[in-house]
Amino acid sequence: MIQRIQSLYLLLATILMGITLFTPIASFTVSTGDIYTLSAFSLSSIEASQSTIWMGILMVLAAVLPLVTIFLFKRRMLQVRLCAVEIVLLLGCIAFEAIYFWLSGANALADIGVEHRHFGWAAIMPIVSLVFVALAAKATFKDEITVRSFDRIR
Repeated sequence: MIQRIQSLYLLLATILMGITLFTPIASFTVSTGDIYTLSAFSLSSIEASQSTIWMGILMVLAAVLPLVTIFLFKRRMLQVRLCAVEIVLLLGCIAFEAIYFWLSGANALADIGVEHRHFGWAAIMPIVSLVFVALAAKATFKDEITVRSFDRIR
């Protein structure tokens, strides 16, 4: 039911996380002049690459779950629970982004000094998605309360 506001919130969260999957999250300039880019599935430059598969899997789950949740419109309490799971997934995505951003100089680029770190605009997409999912959970719970109050009147 796309006419419900929470469905629009969940659709926006899906779109934003889909964008995050395909755009660079951060970039690093190292002392040799190479530029490393952090994306959902790799930390790579022209010569080298390191897998970030767990962050990618978490982001794929965080992109698919709101889309699945939209189609469970007849089961509102399940939607609220899935929104809570989505919030945990998005917090995990944010944590993975922070870990890879701050620890990239210590782990992946240990022999090369990182001169400049820069977040890409896709790094804020999980935070914005988190807000949309929280709004969707609130609106879904409000719908459930309204439906229960109508059942009580009958």
